[in-house]
Amino acid sequence: MALLESPSRQIVESLVREVLLRQLGRPVSPAPAPVLVVNSSARHMHISPENVEVLFGKGAELTVHKMLYQDGQFASQQTVTLVGPRKRIIPNLRILGPCRNLTQIELAFTDAVQLGIDVPVRMSGDIEGAPGAYIMGPKGFLEMKNGVIRAARHVHMSPSDATFYGVKHLDLITLRVRAKGCTTRFDDLLVRVDPAFKLEVHIDTDEANACDLDHADKVELFKSQPST
Repeated sequence: MALLESPSRQIVESLVREVLLRQLGRPVSPAPAPVLVVNSSARHMHISPENVEVLFGKGAELTVHKMLYQDGQFASQQTVTLVGPRKRIIPNLRILGPCRNLTQIELAFTDAVQLGIDVPVRMSGDIEGAPGAYIMGPKGFLEMKNGVIRAARHVHMSPSDATFYGVKHLDLITLRVRAKGCTTRFDDLLVRVDPAFKLEVHIDTDEANACDLDHADKVELFKSQPST
């Protein structure tokens, strides 16, 4: 029998408060909207411990360059050169840490065009059948058989955030970005729910440029209405 995840204390307190207010005949105030962060995810690499040693030498480990918004995640000081067909390259490709159990590269569409390969849109970790590439590090050379993808736009949520938006893990939601009086809408934003997540949307650099994210004055998530 599957075990159901216990609701967070925040959700329980909210439900109890709502019941008490209704019994007292008082108006129920809507729950405050969680703080929504939208970040542009530049091209990068995730890597296994074994491949760190291949590229940077035996005993090498990732070191922190800058901490990222999600707890425990960081941009490392280590970078590599990505080599595509006809010796087209992308230098200074940043590795993100900590290490994972697989090696994967995430590019934007224009990065893939520059490299000369056709890259599928995939959820992170879904690399079967995706193209590979050659990686040059300071101490070694790695041939990736697969693992180069365009990461599907997605939003990290805690269970309480998912309850607020009325979604569950792997649902799709819509992001709307307003900048300089121009509104851009991104459908099919993949919902990823985990108790360790903070509310954060990841779009790639092409998408961020298209909506002028740097000058956005309003961002919001909402469930799309089905087409009729």
